[in-house]
Amino acid sequence: MNAPQRLTDRKRLAILEAAADQFRRFGFEATSMDKIAAMAGVSKRTVYNHFPSKDELFAETLMQLFHSSAAALDLPYRKDVPLREQLLAMMRLKVGMLADRNFLDLARVAIAEAVVAPERARPIIARINEREEGVTTWIRAAQADGRLKPGDPLFAATLLHGQVKAMAFWPQVTMGAPPLAPELMAPLVDAAVSMFLAYFANDTA
Repeated sequence: MNAPQRLTDRKRLAILEAAADQFRRFGFEATSMDKIAAMAGVSKRTVYNHFPSKDELFAETLMQLFHSSAAALDLPYRKDVPLREQLLAMMRLKVGMLADRNFLDLARVAIAEAVVAPERARPIIARINEREEGVTTWIRAAQADGRLKPGDPLFAATLLHGQVKAMAFWPQVTMGAPPLAPELMAPLVDAAVSMFLAYFANDTA
């Protein structure tokens, strides 16, 4: 991705990067706008010019996390490539992203805040739901091509993600388990894709 050219855009990016670091390391309550401003190398007023409150900044930080992770899975559906090959590529990217400690740390903070302050999480979830994630889009295209059974593509995508997250996300976020070991990534992806195709693949495809 190209670096922002305008000074105001560069400052905004620096604020978001600093906020992600501070929220990840210290959590929501212990993070202050002063600390974020100092780390970003801008004034506190500049932070508030971009984000009216810490809640707004936290929400935008999580949105950036979601968009960056979703964009990593935006592989286009291809009619000329076997479904299994395409799904394996997407799920390898997914598992690699979930193994990133920074991602896991910030996700842990987000989930903790959703538990203690659900009113803060609701508008964030609503904004996330406005963007259809790449795997869902891919499934929709494969259904339209007749290679996957018809049905709700979001339901199918959630099941596929759930197979991966059961070992590579939830134990790490909720129990503090280490990121999934590299030698377990390939078998996990292979099993998740195999189970998905066994149920959803169209027999006539």
